[in-house]
Amino acid sequence: MRKLSFILFCLAPLYAFGVTEGCATRTTVPSERLNLPQVIDLGLCRNPQTASAYLSYESARFSKNAGYANYLPNVSLGANASLPYRNQEWGDWSYGASLSASYLIFDFGKRLSDQNQLIDTWRAAGFDYDETVQDYVYGLIGAYYSLLNADADVKSAQMLLSVAKTAHETASKKFKAGSVAKADVLRADTTLASRELDLERAKNNREIAKGKLLAQLSFSADQALEIADLPSEIGTPGDTKSLDELLEIAKQKRPDLLRASANKDAAWHRRNSAFLKNLPSISASGSVSWNNRPSETYGAGMDEISGSIGIRASMPIFAGFANMYGVRSAQANYERAIEQERSTSDNASLDVFTAYQNYKTAQKVLSQTQTLLTSATESERVTAGMYRVGRATMLDWQTAQSELVDAQKQHNAARYDLFTKRAAVALSVGEIQAEVEKEQNNEKESE
Repeated sequence: MRKLSFILFCLAPLYAFGVTEGCATRTTVPSERLNLPQVIDLGLCRNPQTASAYLSYESARFSKNAGYANYLPNVSLGANASLPYRNQEWGDWSYGASLSASYLIFDFGKRLSDQNQLIDTWRAAGFDYDETVQDYVYGLIGAYYSLLNADADVKSAQMLLSVAKTAHETASKKFKAGSVAKADVLRADTTLASRELDLERAKNNREIAKGKLLAQLSFSADQALEIADLPSEIGTPGDTKSLDELLEIAKQKRPDLLRASANKDAAWHRRNSAFLKNLPSISASGSVSWNNRPSETYGAGMDEISGSIGIRASMPIFAGFANMYGVRSAQANYERAIEQERSTSDNASLDVFTAYQNYKTAQKVLSQTQTLLTSATESERVTAGMYRVGRATMLDWQTAQSELVDAQKQHNAARYDLFTKRAAVALSVGEIQAEVEKEQNNEKESE
């Protein structure tokens, strides 16, 4: 049986990041600045969806444990007391007790198939829990980066507003000096108003991004939340394994692939159990009883203590074709599980390929937006200087500012999109835990 990869990750929320005591019942967000591992720690402690998936896993585990009862004797104890009534008269009380036991000796492996089916169902539930946790963590990562991106847009908008104010002041001074027309001041006013509007929109987007993250953490969206920024250098060409390596990792660790395999194995054992149900079974049984009957009652002369032992063989002969159709149904379900495993494998390969290509593209986009931002920043600075000496118009400066706005937004989006795309690669191969640990190491190094 494959090792259940989810076990360590399931324990991670409790031990790896140092859970805040009472996190499941708290109603307010921690006041300190939270990094990504701490946000994930808090979310996993509070999320009802992962808790529900864990309870499903526990249910499958208890069912699996209950299946081992078929390998143990079945013992039952009974007691009785009766008061007879005849001819309008009550008789005397009679008492009795019995103890019986039975044990299945041989059934051609049906009990083993039943137990293996329960084990594989338990494994599948474990991998389903693992996938639920990883999907939730990926959603938290995306919300975390979205908030950072929104916060970066606010800072960019504030910087660009400062540039617009400088342009407005410059145009006003030049107009008073009589070196430019009133139109330059009006254009500067328009640009300044536009930058103020951009700042308000950026703040609104930041509040919405914060509310979404708080909602995923099961807090009210109107609370305050501070999160830590990420390292400035990330996403180098050697930061990702090759596509072949990622596909190989996915085969070993991706939860839906492992769940599909476990479901196929469970269907195989279920098919065998349906077939073995038509074969004989041999059981041993034994019983002992004690009876105390009054002398005038029927059967009073029987022994007070009696018992028996025996061996019983049974085999179904005819059940209205139910067994035959049961076998065919189990065979069809097994073949369906094979096809589902193949479909899951195909989808997983596509997911890995898509995530890999998106991440490599995101690396290039980040590099290109960095070049664009550097160029736009320098262009705005040079155009501003040229305007001050009368070698450029306000329209030229406005154009340069607009290009700087676009470049800044594209760079912010590309930077945090790269983090999200890297997390998507980790999710596609079932290694989201490794991504969180990497972020935790980055946090320690930055300290």
